[in-house]
Amino acid sequence: MTRLIDLEPPRERAFLIAVDTGTEPGWTAEESVNELAALADTAGAEVVGAEWQHRRQPDPTWYVGKGKAQELVQARSETGFTLLIADDELTPNQQRSLEEMLGCKVLDRSGLILDIFAQHARSHEGRLQVELAQLEYQLPRLTRLWTHLSRTGGGIGTRGPGESQLETDRRLIRERIRRLRDRLGDVRRQREVAARSRDRRLVPTVAIVGYTNAGKSTLLNALVGAEAARAEDRLFATLDPTSRAVKLGEGQSAVLTDTVGFIHKLPHQLVDAFRATLEEVTRADLLLEVVDAFDPHFAEHRMTVQQVLDELGAGTKPRLVAYNKADLLESGARDQTNPAPIIGDAVLISALTGYGLDTLRARLSALLADLWEEVDAVVPYTAGELIARVRERGTVEIEYRGADVRVRGRVAPQLAAELRAVAAPGLAP
Repeated sequence: MTRLIDLEPPRERAFLIAVDTGTEPGWTAEESVNELAALADTAGAEVVGAEWQHRRQPDPTWYVGKGKAQELVQARSETGFTLLIADDELTPNQQRSLEEMLGCKVLDRSGLILDIFAQHARSHEGRLQVELAQLEYQLPRLTRLWTHLSRTGGGIGTRGPGESQLETDRRLIRERIRRLRDRLGDVRRQREVAARSRDRRLVPTVAIVGYTNAGKSTLLNALVGAEAARAEDRLFATLDPTSRAVKLGEGQSAVLTDTVGFIHKLPHQLVDAFRATLEEVTRADLLLEVVDAFDPHFAEHRMTVQQVLDELGAGTKPRLVAYNKADLLESGARDQTNPAPIIGDAVLISALTGYGLDTLRARLSALLADLWEEVDAVVPYTAGELIARVRERGTVEIEYRGADVRVRGRVAPQLAAELRAVAAPGLAP
Protein backbone atom coordinates (compact mmCIF):
# COMPACT_ATOMS: atom_id res chain seq x y z
CA MET A 1 0.00 0.00 0.00
CA THR A 2 1.42 3.38 -1.03
CA ARG A 3 1.47 6.02 1.65
CA LEU A 4 0.83 9.61 0.67
CA ILE A 5 3.49 11.90 2.02
CA ASP A 6 2.27 15.25 3.32
CA LEU A 7 4.52 17.81 1.66
CA GLU A 8 2.86 20.77 3.38
CA PRO A 9 5.35 22.42 5.76
CA PRO A 10 4.14 22.73 9.36
CA ARG A 11 2.56 26.04 10.24
CA GLU A 12 4.71 28.33 12.32
CA ARG A 13 3.36 28.87 15.83
CA ALA A 14 3.12 32.62 16.38
CA PHE A 15 2.84 34.60 19.59
CA LEU A 16 1.73 38.24 19.33
CA ILE A 17 2.78 41.21 21.46
CA ALA A 18 1.71 44.86 21.45
CA VAL A 19 2.22 48.11 23.34
CA ASP A 20 -0.74 50.42 23.92
CA THR A 21 0.52 54.00 24.23
CA GLY A 22 -2.97 55.48 23.96
CA THR A 23 -1.97 57.52 20.91
CA GLU A 24 -4.00 55.58 18.32
CA PRO A 25 -7.49 57.15 18.25
CA GLY A 26 -10.21 54.52 18.05
CA TRP A 27 -7.82 51.58 18.42
CA THR A 28 -7.07 49.63 21.57
CA ALA A 29 -4.10 47.27 21.74
CA GLU A 30 -6.48 44.31 21.86
CA GLU A 31 -8.27 45.41 18.70
CA SER A 32 -5.01 46.05 16.90
CA VAL A 33 -3.74 42.61 17.97
CA ASN A 34 -6.91 41.03 16.59
CA GLU A 35 -6.07 42.52 13.20
CA LEU A 36 -2.46 41.38 13.61
CA ALA A 37 -3.78 37.85 14.23
CA ALA A 38 -5.71 38.01 10.95
CA LEU A 39 -2.51 39.10 9.20
CA ALA A 40 -0.58 36.22 10.78
CA ASP A 41 -3.25 33.77 9.62
CA THR A 42 -3.08 35.21 6.10
CA ALA A 43 0.70 34.70 6.16
CA GLY A 44 0.18 31.04 7.12
CA ALA A 45 0.98 31.10 10.84
CA GLU A 46 -1.01 29.60 13.71
CA VAL A 47 -1.54 32.11 16.51
CA VAL A 48 -1.02 30.38 19.87
CA GLY A 49 -1.16 33.37 22.21
CA ALA A 50 -0.98 37.14 22.63
CA GLU A 51 0.04 39.71 25.23
CA TRP A 52 -0.20 43.50 25.28
CA GLN A 53 0.98 46.13 27.70
CA HIS A 54 0.06 49.74 28.49
CA ARG A 55 3.11 52.01 28.39
CA ARG A 56 3.82 55.64 27.58
CA GLN A 57 6.16 54.49 24.87
CA PRO A 58 7.80 51.23 23.75
CA ASP A 59 10.93 50.18 25.64
CA PRO A 60 14.01 51.06 23.51
CA THR A 61 15.58 47.64 24.15
CA TRP A 62 12.72 45.17 24.61
CA TYR A 63 9.73 46.94 22.99
CA VAL A 64 7.62 45.74 25.96
CA GLY A 65 9.01 46.24 29.45
CA LYS A 66 11.89 44.01 30.52
CA GLY A 67 9.67 42.15 32.98
CA LYS A 68 7.09 41.44 30.30
CA ALA A 69 9.87 40.35 27.94
CA GLN A 70 11.09 37.85 30.53
CA GLU A 71 7.53 36.52 30.87
CA LEU A 72 7.68 35.68 27.16
CA VAL A 73 10.33 33.05 27.95
CA GLN A 74 7.80 31.25 30.12
CA ALA A 75 5.09 31.74 27.49
CA ARG A 76 7.33 30.10 24.91
CA SER A 77 7.88 27.04 27.08
CA GLU A 78 4.11 26.76 27.59
CA THR A 79 2.92 27.36 24.02
CA GLY A 80 5.96 26.27 22.01
CA PHE A 81 5.79 29.33 19.77
CA THR A 82 8.49 29.55 17.11
CA LEU A 83 7.76 33.08 15.95
CA LEU A 84 7.20 36.28 17.92
CA ILE A 85 5.35 39.09 16.10
CA ALA A 86 5.23 42.66 17.42
CA ASP A 87 2.35 44.96 16.47
CA ASP A 88 4.65 47.90 15.73
CA GLU A 89 7.80 48.30 13.67
CA LEU A 90 10.76 47.20 15.79
CA THR A 91 14.15 48.84 15.79
CA PRO A 92 17.08 46.56 14.91
CA ASN A 93 18.14 46.72 18.58
CA GLN A 94 14.69 45.64 19.85
CA GLN A 95 14.52 42.78 17.37
CA ARG A 96 18.00 41.55 18.24
CA SER A 97 17.39 41.74 22.01
CA LEU A 98 14.18 39.72 21.78
CA GLU A 99 15.74 37.12 19.48
CA GLU A 100 18.68 36.62 21.85
CA MET A 101 16.41 36.30 24.89
CA LEU A 102 13.88 33.93 23.29
CA GLY A 103 16.05 32.01 20.86
CA CYS A 104 13.46 32.23 18.09
CA LYS A 105 12.60 34.36 15.09
CA VAL A 106 11.17 37.82 15.82
CA LEU A 107 9.13 39.76 13.28
CA ASP A 108 7.20 43.03 13.41
CA ARG A 109 3.97 44.14 11.72
CA SER A 110 5.85 45.70 8.79
CA GLY A 111 7.86 42.53 8.17
CA LEU A 112 4.70 40.44 8.37
CA ILE A 113 2.84 42.59 5.83
CA LEU A 114 5.85 42.51 3.52
CA ASP A 115 5.85 38.71 3.75
CA ILE A 116 2.15 38.60 2.81
CA PHE A 117 2.80 40.86 -0.15
CA ALA A 118 5.67 38.59 -1.24
CA GLN A 119 3.32 35.58 -1.16
CA HIS A 120 0.52 37.27 -3.09
CA ALA A 121 2.38 39.27 -5.74
CA ARG A 122 1.55 37.67 -9.09
CA SER A 123 2.73 40.05 -11.81
CA HIS A 124 6.32 40.87 -12.70
CA GLU A 125 5.73 44.45 -11.58
CA GLY A 126 4.23 43.35 -8.27
CA ARG A 127 7.19 41.10 -7.51
CA LEU A 128 9.63 43.93 -8.30
CA GLN A 129 7.76 46.27 -5.97
CA VAL A 130 7.66 43.77 -3.13
CA GLU A 131 11.35 42.91 -3.48
CA LEU A 132 12.27 46.60 -3.38
CA ALA A 133 10.21 47.13 -0.23
CA GLN A 134 11.71 44.07 1.46
CA LEU A 135 15.30 45.09 0.67
CA GLU A 136 14.75 48.64 1.95
CA TYR A 137 13.19 47.20 5.11
CA GLN A 138 16.00 44.67 5.65
CA LEU A 139 18.97 46.94 4.93
CA PRO A 140 19.19 48.58 8.40
CA ARG A 141 18.48 45.18 10.01
CA LEU A 142 21.17 43.36 8.07
CA THR A 143 23.23 40.75 9.91
CA ARG A 144 24.65 37.82 7.92
CA LEU A 145 21.47 36.83 6.11
CA TRP A 146 22.30 38.10 2.64
CA THR A 147 25.61 36.47 1.67
CA HIS A 148 23.82 34.60 -1.14
CA LEU A 149 23.51 37.91 -2.99
CA SER A 150 27.25 37.93 -3.63
CA ARG A 151 26.69 35.10 -6.11
CA THR A 152 24.35 37.19 -8.27
CA GLY A 153 26.94 39.69 -9.39
CA GLY A 154 30.05 39.05 -7.35
CA GLY A 155 33.02 36.75 -7.70
CA ILE A 156 36.79 37.05 -7.72
CA GLY A 157 37.95 40.63 -7.71
CA THR A 158 34.60 42.17 -6.79
CA ARG A 159 35.36 42.97 -3.13
CA GLY A 160 37.36 45.91 -1.93
CA PRO A 161 40.51 45.36 0.12
CA GLY A 162 39.71 44.59 3.74
CA GLU A 163 35.96 44.76 3.15
CA SER A 164 33.96 42.62 5.55
CA GLN A 165 31.28 40.24 4.32
CA LEU A 166 28.60 42.36 6.01
CA GLU A 167 29.78 45.49 4.21
CA THR A 168 29.84 43.56 0.95
CA ASP A 169 26.26 42.42 1.51
CA ARG A 170 25.14 45.98 2.25
CA ARG A 171 26.79 47.21 -0.92
CA LEU A 172 25.18 44.44 -2.97
CA ILE A 173 21.74 45.20 -1.54
CA ARG A 174 22.12 48.92 -2.28
CA GLU A 175 23.08 48.06 -5.85
CA ARG A 176 20.08 45.75 -6.15
CA ILE A 177 17.81 48.49 -4.77
CA ARG A 178 19.19 50.91 -7.37
CA ARG A 179 18.48 48.46 -10.19
CA LEU A 180 14.97 47.76 -8.93
CA ARG A 181 14.22 51.48 -8.77
CA ASP A 182 15.45 51.86 -12.36
CA ARG A 183 13.22 49.00 -13.53
CA LEU A 184 10.22 50.39 -11.66
CA GLY A 185 10.99 53.74 -13.26
CA ASP A 186 10.53 52.02 -16.62
CA VAL A 187 7.20 50.64 -15.36
CA ARG A 188 6.12 54.15 -14.35
CA ARG A 189 6.95 55.51 -17.81
CA GLN A 190 4.96 52.69 -19.43
CA ARG A 191 2.00 53.52 -17.21
CA GLU A 192 2.27 57.18 -18.19
CA VAL A 193 2.12 56.22 -21.88
CA ALA A 194 -0.96 54.06 -21.22
CA ALA A 195 -2.54 56.89 -19.21
CA ARG A 196 -1.94 59.39 -22.01
CA SER A 197 -3.58 56.95 -24.43
CA ARG A 198 -6.65 56.77 -22.17
CA ASP A 199 -6.68 60.54 -21.85
CA ARG A 200 -6.49 60.84 -25.63
CA ARG A 201 -9.61 58.70 -25.92
CA LEU A 202 -11.09 60.71 -23.05
CA VAL A 203 -12.33 57.68 -21.19
CA PRO A 204 -13.10 58.78 -17.62
CA THR A 205 -11.19 56.83 -14.99
CA VAL A 206 -12.28 55.77 -11.51
CA ALA A 207 -9.87 54.32 -8.93
CA ILE A 208 -11.36 51.96 -6.35
CA VAL A 209 -9.71 52.56 -2.97
CA GLY A 210 -10.35 51.35 0.55
CA TYR A 211 -9.19 49.32 3.50
CA THR A 212 -8.03 45.80 2.80
CA ASN A 213 -10.85 43.23 2.64
CA ALA A 214 -13.54 45.91 2.25
CA GLY A 215 -14.79 44.19 -0.92
CA LYS A 216 -13.11 46.25 -3.67
CA SER A 217 -12.36 43.29 -5.97
CA THR A 218 -15.82 41.81 -5.43
CA LEU A 219 -17.34 45.18 -6.38
CA LEU A 220 -15.25 45.46 -9.56
CA ASN A 221 -16.31 41.94 -10.56
CA ALA A 222 -19.96 42.77 -9.88
CA LEU A 223 -19.85 45.98 -11.94
CA VAL A 224 -18.01 44.31 -14.83
CA GLY A 225 -20.23 41.23 -14.70
CA ALA A 226 -17.28 38.84 -14.81
CA GLU A 227 -14.37 37.71 -12.67
CA ALA A 228 -12.00 40.57 -13.47
CA ALA A 229 -10.11 40.58 -10.19
CA ARG A 230 -9.27 37.87 -7.66
CA ALA A 231 -11.63 38.17 -4.69
CA GLU A 232 -11.18 36.28 -1.41
CA ASP A 233 -12.27 36.85 2.17
CA ARG A 234 -8.67 37.44 3.24
CA LEU A 235 -6.47 40.45 3.87
CA PHE A 236 -4.51 41.56 0.79
CA ALA A 237 -6.01 38.87 -1.47
CA THR A 238 -5.04 40.99 -4.49
CA LEU A 239 -2.03 43.25 -4.95
CA ASP A 240 -1.74 43.85 -8.67
CA PRO A 241 -4.05 46.57 -10.07
CA THR A 242 -6.81 45.47 -12.41
CA SER A 243 -8.52 47.87 -14.84
CA ARG A 244 -11.77 47.15 -16.66
CA ALA A 245 -14.27 49.16 -18.68
CA VAL A 246 -17.65 49.44 -16.93
CA LYS A 247 -20.94 50.65 -18.39
CA LEU A 248 -22.61 53.29 -16.24
CA GLY A 249 -25.81 53.80 -18.22
CA GLU A 250 -27.10 56.08 -21.01
CA GLY A 251 -24.14 55.17 -23.19
CA GLN A 252 -21.59 56.39 -20.65
CA SER A 253 -18.72 54.17 -19.58
CA ALA A 254 -15.59 54.49 -17.45
CA VAL A 255 -12.42 52.57 -16.72
CA LEU A 256 -12.42 51.29 -13.12
CA THR A 257 -9.12 50.28 -11.51
CA ASP A 258 -8.98 48.06 -8.42
CA THR A 259 -5.97 49.14 -6.33
CA VAL A 260 -4.09 47.55 -3.44
CA GLY A 261 -5.88 47.74 -0.11
CA PHE A 262 -4.64 49.94 2.71
CA ILE A 263 -4.21 48.89 6.34
CA HIS A 264 -3.50 50.33 9.78
CA LYS A 265 0.26 50.97 10.19
CA LEU A 266 0.97 50.28 6.52
CA PRO A 267 4.78 50.08 6.13
CA HIS A 268 6.11 53.22 4.48
CA GLN A 269 8.42 51.04 2.35
CA LEU A 270 5.33 49.59 0.67
CA VAL A 271 3.84 52.99 -0.08
CA ASP A 272 7.14 54.04 -1.67
CA ALA A 273 7.64 50.78 -3.58
CA PHE A 274 4.04 50.67 -4.85
CA ARG A 275 4.03 54.36 -5.79
CA ALA A 276 4.13 53.49 -9.52
CA THR A 277 0.99 51.39 -9.07
CA LEU A 278 -0.70 53.80 -6.68
CA GLU A 279 -0.20 56.65 -9.14
CA GLU A 280 -3.29 55.19 -10.82
CA VAL A 281 -5.09 56.78 -7.86
CA THR A 282 -3.58 60.21 -8.48
CA ARG A 283 -4.40 60.06 -12.21
CA ALA A 284 -8.03 59.01 -11.75
CA ASP A 285 -10.83 61.49 -12.41
CA LEU A 286 -12.78 60.15 -9.43
CA LEU A 287 -12.16 57.94 -6.40
CA LEU A 288 -14.64 55.24 -5.40
CA GLU A 289 -13.97 54.54 -1.72
CA VAL A 290 -15.32 51.17 -0.62
CA VAL A 291 -16.05 50.87 3.11
CA ASP A 292 -16.93 47.71 5.02
CA ALA A 293 -20.06 49.02 6.74
CA PHE A 294 -20.30 45.87 8.87
CA ASP A 295 -16.87 46.40 10.47
CA PRO A 296 -17.13 48.21 13.83
CA HIS A 297 -13.90 50.07 12.99
CA PHE A 298 -14.99 51.41 9.61
CA ALA A 299 -14.48 55.02 10.82
CA GLU A 300 -10.88 54.24 11.81
CA HIS A 301 -10.41 52.42 8.50
CA ARG A 302 -11.53 55.54 6.64
CA MET A 303 -9.00 57.61 8.60
CA THR A 304 -6.24 55.20 7.50
CA VAL A 305 -7.36 55.42 3.87
CA GLN A 306 -7.38 59.21 4.07
CA GLN A 307 -3.86 59.28 5.51
CA VAL A 308 -2.49 57.18 2.65
CA LEU A 309 -4.37 59.23 0.04
CA ASP A 310 -2.95 62.41 1.57
CA GLU A 311 0.54 60.92 1.35
CA LEU A 312 -0.05 60.17 -2.33
CA GLY A 313 -1.35 63.69 -2.98
CA ALA A 314 -4.85 62.43 -3.81
CA GLY A 315 -6.61 63.27 -0.56
CA THR A 316 -8.80 66.04 -2.04
CA LYS A 317 -9.83 64.28 -5.26
CA PRO A 318 -13.56 64.03 -6.02
CA ARG A 319 -14.89 60.94 -4.28
CA LEU A 320 -17.93 58.70 -3.98
CA VAL A 321 -18.20 56.56 -0.86
CA ALA A 322 -19.82 53.12 -1.15
CA TYR A 323 -20.75 51.50 2.16
CA ASN A 324 -20.45 47.82 1.27
CA LYS A 325 -21.71 44.56 2.83
CA ALA A 326 -25.20 45.92 3.41
CA ASP A 327 -26.44 42.32 3.19
CA LEU A 328 -24.87 41.76 6.62
CA LEU A 329 -26.76 44.74 8.07
CA GLU A 330 -30.35 44.38 6.90
CA SER A 331 -32.54 41.76 5.30
CA GLY A 332 -33.74 44.18 2.62
CA ALA A 333 -30.25 44.21 1.15
CA ARG A 334 -30.20 40.41 1.00
CA ASP A 335 -33.50 39.93 -0.82
CA GLN A 336 -33.37 43.42 -2.42
CA THR A 337 -36.92 44.25 -1.38
CA ASN A 338 -35.97 47.81 -0.40
CA PRO A 339 -34.33 50.36 -2.71
CA ALA A 340 -30.74 51.30 -1.85
CA PRO A 341 -30.62 54.60 0.03
CA ILE A 342 -28.24 57.47 -0.70
CA ILE A 343 -26.75 58.61 2.62
CA GLY A 344 -25.43 62.14 2.16
CA ASP A 345 -22.72 61.77 -0.49
CA ALA A 346 -22.53 57.97 0.00
CA VAL A 347 -24.38 54.92 -1.33
CA LEU A 348 -25.30 51.75 0.60
CA ILE A 349 -24.51 48.64 -1.46
CA SER A 350 -23.79 44.93 -1.37
CA ALA A 351 -21.24 43.88 -3.96
CA LEU A 352 -22.08 40.26 -3.13
CA THR A 353 -25.83 40.41 -3.81
CA GLY A 354 -25.86 43.30 -6.29
CA TYR A 355 -27.95 45.46 -3.96
CA GLY A 356 -27.59 49.18 -4.75
CA LEU A 357 -25.33 48.74 -7.79
CA ASP A 358 -27.76 50.52 -10.13
CA THR A 359 -27.80 53.46 -7.73
CA LEU A 360 -24.00 53.33 -7.58
CA ARG A 361 -23.70 53.41 -11.37
CA ALA A 362 -26.07 56.38 -11.56
CA ARG A 363 -24.13 58.30 -8.91
CA LEU A 364 -20.81 57.58 -10.64
CA SER A 365 -22.27 58.78 -13.93
CA ALA A 366 -23.63 61.97 -12.37
CA LEU A 367 -20.40 62.79 -10.55
CA LEU A 368 -18.29 62.26 -13.67
CA ALA A 369 -20.67 64.51 -15.61
CA ASP A 370 -20.37 67.19 -12.90
CA LEU A 371 -16.62 67.28 -13.54
CA TRP A 372 -17.26 68.48 -17.12
CA GLU A 373 -16.98 72.16 -18.03
CA GLU A 374 -19.24 74.54 -19.96
CA VAL A 375 -17.67 75.68 -23.23
CA ASP A 376 -18.61 78.17 -25.92
CA ALA A 377 -15.72 78.36 -28.36
CA VAL A 378 -15.08 79.21 -31.99
CA VAL A 379 -12.50 76.95 -33.63
CA PRO A 380 -11.13 76.71 -37.17
CA TYR A 381 -12.10 73.93 -39.60
CA THR A 382 -8.53 72.64 -39.38
CA ALA A 383 -9.37 71.36 -35.87
CA GLY A 384 -11.54 68.64 -37.42
CA GLU A 385 -10.01 65.79 -35.37
CA LEU A 386 -10.67 67.69 -32.14
CA ILE A 387 -14.23 68.50 -33.21
CA ALA A 388 -14.85 64.80 -33.89
CA ARG A 389 -13.65 63.86 -30.39
CA VAL A 390 -15.78 66.62 -28.85
CA ARG A 391 -18.85 65.30 -30.69
CA GLU A 392 -18.12 61.75 -29.55
CA ARG A 393 -17.22 62.45 -25.93
CA GLY A 394 -19.07 65.65 -25.03
CA THR A 395 -22.65 66.87 -24.76
CA VAL A 396 -22.45 69.72 -27.26
CA GLU A 397 -24.10 71.61 -30.09
CA ILE A 398 -21.85 72.13 -33.11
CA GLU A 399 -22.62 74.96 -35.57
CA TYR A 400 -20.68 74.96 -38.85
CA ARG A 401 -20.30 78.53 -40.07
CA GLY A 402 -18.69 80.08 -43.10
CA ALA A 403 -15.10 80.27 -41.82
CA ASP A 404 -15.21 78.49 -38.49
CA VAL A 405 -17.09 76.15 -36.17
CA ARG A 406 -18.87 77.11 -32.96
CA VAL A 407 -18.91 74.53 -30.16
CA ARG A 408 -21.28 74.95 -27.19
CA GLY A 409 -22.04 72.55 -24.35
CA ARG A 410 -20.31 70.48 -21.69
CA VAL A 411 -17.08 68.53 -22.18
CA ALA A 412 -14.35 66.91 -20.09
CA PRO A 413 -11.81 69.36 -18.62
CA GLN A 414 -9.03 68.20 -20.95
CA LEU A 415 -11.22 68.70 -24.01
CA ALA A 416 -12.19 72.14 -22.74
CA ALA A 417 -8.51 73.04 -22.45
CA GLU A 418 -7.82 71.79 -26.00
CA LEU A 419 -10.74 73.85 -27.35
CA ARG A 420 -9.46 76.97 -25.62
CA ALA A 421 -5.97 76.35 -27.01
CA VAL A 422 -7.14 76.25 -30.65
CA ALA A 423 -9.94 78.80 -30.36
CA ALA A 424 -9.68 81.46 -33.03
CA PRO A 425 -8.30 84.60 -31.33
CA GLY A 426 -10.41 87.72 -31.47
CA LEU A 427 -13.53 85.92 -32.68
CA ALA A 428 -16.64 86.09 -30.51
CA PRO A 429 -19.15 83.25 -30.45
